[in-house]
Amino acid sequence: MMYSPSPLDRDATFYVAGHRGLVGSAIWRKLEAEGFRDLRGEASADLDLKDRESVFDYFRAVRPRYVVLAAAKVGGILANNTYPVDFLSDNMRIQVNVLDAALEAGVERLLFLGSSCIYPKFAPQPIREDSLLTGHLEETNDSYAIAKIAGILQIQAVRRQYGLPWISAMPTNLYGPGDNFSREGSHVLPALIRRYDEAAQRGEASVTNWGTGTPRREFLHVDDLAAASLHLLENYDGPAQVNVGTGTDVTIEEIAELVARVVGYEGRTEWDTMKPDGTPQKLLDVSKLADSGWTSSIGLEEGLRSTVDWYRGHATTLRE
Repeated sequence: MMYSPSPLDRDATFYVAGHRGLVGSAIWRKLEAEGFRDLRGEASADLDLKDRESVFDYFRAVRPRYVVLAAAKVGGILANNTYPVDFLSDNMRIQVNVLDAALEAGVERLLFLGSSCIYPKFAPQPIREDSLLTGHLEETNDSYAIAKIAGILQIQAVRRQYGLPWISAMPTNLYGPGDNFSREGSHVLPALIRRYDEAAQRGEASVTNWGTGTPRREFLHVDDLAAASLHLLENYDGPAQVNVGTGTDVTIEEIAELVARVVGYEGRTEWDTMKPDGTPQKLLDVSKLADSGWTSSIGLEEGLRSTVDWYRGHATTLRE
């Protein structure tokens, strides 16, 4: 069956799995702004996506026409390295339950969101979509990556077996309002924001970061990802995952310097080179996305300042 992407029906039931997380909340805001009138989302306390029977019951009751699967157990190097079983098991169950229930419910259009960590550790840079499954993964987050790769393959399998126009997208490193700023579970950018902001408030003479500062990373504001997600749902159809990023990167040392400047920290930055660096470079080739008509619009410093403002406004309610 041929499918031609087109504007989505703003009156249709649209389920956002993970609507309270960093990604899901941004997508929810975007959909609201774009006039979608029947958005559905459930807190994890009300719907445990790891509980297969509950997920199927929910889809049978709600019957969404569109779905974005943004729910996932996520974390930085420390969390991934410490709890690999949790990252593999939880994410596999969430994905299989939601995708199987969506299939039974006949969901017309579904977007599965993964992560750029699906690509090999030493993939040629910038990383093209066809680098998937061509080499060894980064050891510190291979369990999470395998789960996300399984999600991509399930999307492709649904397309082959059932002909449904489901798609998947792989965002680069994300940041923005609603991020996880916890001490053990955060990714690099929110971890740096918290570390430098607390050091500035305490007047500390130095801040120590993990690794050498030399790895290069690409950062995308989550509101840009939300815009790209709706764009892909309305303009793209194909079995291959689509990279979502800015197409530019910076070193961890450069991003640390920028964070220090934005939060007003004037002390020294030191590096604990005994800690792991992770992948040396992870820059996505975003030409497929650009060819579909979308490019990012939020600059790194602009996005960082708004994220710092959000963090400071919510500092008393954030997870430790």
